[in-house]
Amino acid sequence: MTHAEIMRALSGLLLGMFAAILSSTIVTNALPRILSDLHGGQSAFTWVVTATLLAMTASMPLWGKLADLFDKKLLIQIALSIYVIGSMIAGLSQSPEMLIALRVVQGLGVGGLIGLSQIILAAMIPPRERGRYSGYLGATFAAATVSGPLVGGVITDTSWLGWRWCFYIGVPFALAALVVLHRTLKLPTVRRPGVRIDWTGALLVSASVSLLLIWVTLAGDSYDWASWQSFAMVGGAVALGGLFVFVETRAAEPIIPLRLFRDRTIALSSGVSLLVGVAMLSGTVFFSQYFQLARGESATMSGVMTIPMIIGMTAASTVSGWLITRTGRWKHWLVSGGVLLTAGCGLLGTIRHDTPYWQVAVYMVLLGLGVGMTMQNLVLAAQNVVGPRDLGAASSMVAFFRTFGGAIGVAVLGALLASRVTSYSSGPLTDLGVDGGGGGAIPDMAALPDAVRGVLENAYGHGVADIFLFAAPTALASLLLTFFIREVALRTRTDGPR
Repeated sequence: MTHAEIMRALSGLLLGMFAAILSSTIVTNALPRILSDLHGGQSAFTWVVTATLLAMTASMPLWGKLADLFDKKLLIQIALSIYVIGSMIAGLSQSPEMLIALRVVQGLGVGGLIGLSQIILAAMIPPRERGRYSGYLGATFAAATVSGPLVGGVITDTSWLGWRWCFYIGVPFALAALVVLHRTLKLPTVRRPGVRIDWTGALLVSASVSLLLIWVTLAGDSYDWASWQSFAMVGGAVALGGLFVFVETRAAEPIIPLRLFRDRTIALSSGVSLLVGVAMLSGTVFFSQYFQLARGESATMSGVMTIPMIIGMTAASTVSGWLITRTGRWKHWLVSGGVLLTAGCGLLGTIRHDTPYWQVAVYMVLLGLGVGMTMQNLVLAAQNVVGPRDLGAASSMVAFFRTFGGAIGVAVLGALLASRVTSYSSGPLTDLGVDGGGGGAIPDMAALPDAVRGVLENAYGHGVADIFLFAAPTALASLLLTFFIREVALRTRTDGPR
């Protein structure tokens, strides 16, 4: 394909990616208002985010395997259609439970869009040239990440629109992507007769991942971390995972080919992605609560104040992609990204509700630079060491571990935030003669007396900082793993490993 043909096809992928990421981020600043209207608490806040991540994570291996067997163009059109249906109905939600269920449907479509975009890009472009085009995906990811909270805040603060439009707004982009991809994406269809999908493996990996995510979401709230429920759910997840491995070793077309983990680059890239996902989702999910609940900003301003992190992500993703294409060297970008990611998380662990904004902005830039240098380039490293037959499986595997790490991180850190806020606020609220329990509900700061609001602002500021302190060791672990990834020269062809 010529550069012009690639860019025409890429425009459809970018529209689909924009719609997918927009749906994931647009609700972050609107969630306090949404859950206030739907009478949900901190647990529901976490689950609205986690439900989408759970569906994305569980479905990615299946989408990746289907891409190795069937028409990639048809698959991404199906994913876009699922996303549109889920989004339209989500806007009609009447309860937190209904919204969470429809976020699962959205997540199934988003998982296909994100995974298949990487796979289709790899099918069109050899690894040596892929860096600059991956940079476009990274820039789109960053643009959707920053515009999502900002647009969501504006929609929420606009009385004649309301938060339901947060779910409708991505539909036109998805429909446009469907039209553009239909007209511009021309990929050869490789037919493999007699192929059977490993549905048993898909069911087992989905059940194992889902059970683990449900456990970390409910533990510490519905039951203790060290309880019979925890042991039962973790034991069940491990048993299902073991059964999945057993099935995959005997499947003719496994959902996740375990032989790929024999390659050190793929194994380590997957591990690093798992850890990077925790830090990445911490920033995009919990900054909205920091700015709105700890600093008293509106939903719109909350989106504006996260722009420094997105600038860092955009710059790092785009620049690293172009330079990797020019030089063919990629490992030092992963190492540098790990350093900046660790530094950003550690410094954000020092913030409080009254920390000067310029300091918070500098720390967010560091976090964004770290994510931008690692996220796309980990996928590139894995794609570079496999042939076309395993391209979809390898690409989705790295994305799978990133979203899995993010989902685990959001669930655990969300539970931690609720616990820390209660811990920091209960004593001072009791001194004021106010019930410090709160039931885990997200407070309406504007309706509270000044003294109570001051206590809760301090509690949320300190609580969000604690989240980043807990995320920092995972970022450091990702950096240490990165040192062991062997740099393999990028291939100049798309038809097989170097």
